Amino acid sequence: MRTDFFRGLIRAFVPLLLLSVPLAQARGADTLLVLGDSISAAYGLDESQGWVQLLRERLKGGDSPVEVVNASISGETSSGGLARLPRLLREHEPRWLIVELGGNDGLRGYAPRALQQNLQRMVRLAREADAEVLILGMRMPPNYGRAYTEAFAAVYPQVAEAESVPLIPFFLEPVALREGAMQADGIHPTAMAQAALLDHVWPCVQALLGESPVEACSP
Repeated sequence: MRTDFFRGLIRAFVPLLLLSVPLAQARGADTLLVLGDSISAAYGLDESQGWVQLLRERLKGGDSPVEVVNASISGETSSGGLARLPRLLREHEPRWLIVELGGNDGLRGYAPRALQQNLQRMVRLAREADAEVLILGMRMPPNYGRAYTEAFAAVYPQVAEAESVPLIPFFLEPVALREGAMQADGIHPTAMAQAALLDHVWPCVQALLGESPVEACSP
């Protein structure tokens, strides 16, 4: 009799327990995936100091929990990110995707047209997986020549316009020329610069998550 009683309790409460699991968690809909290179992988720093970790901590204080997955790899190119993206989308089922890629394409002198194609394919793959996208753009230093730097910089707004996705044209803008904000290599931000990077991207993250108007993400 006692065994039957406990079995009855289990049958009664299991459905309630299942219902208590947030629907967003079951769908993986509250995952924010960051796909980037060394800038987002906190190159030269402890990972806990990077802007992505700071973003993770800031989002913890929000009304709706967001799991931040950092899939950034130092040295990553747009073609490498494109190759990895399908598996990442299947594995994490993100609701949002931040793409911070292209810097290594530029440093290696890759054709801007190839970068544009790769970024557009990433946006379309994300859309097919029901993920919304934010693109963080990069710029090349002037020693790469005016023709190349202008063609490279133009890629990001072209992709954003063609695919109707939000864009930060130059992610490093608030720190690129700030004293003490770049490491000795002149490419990677220091620990002190990471909060400024987060503040720079924050309005667009809020808009991406639907917590503020899209206009808040206007460059």
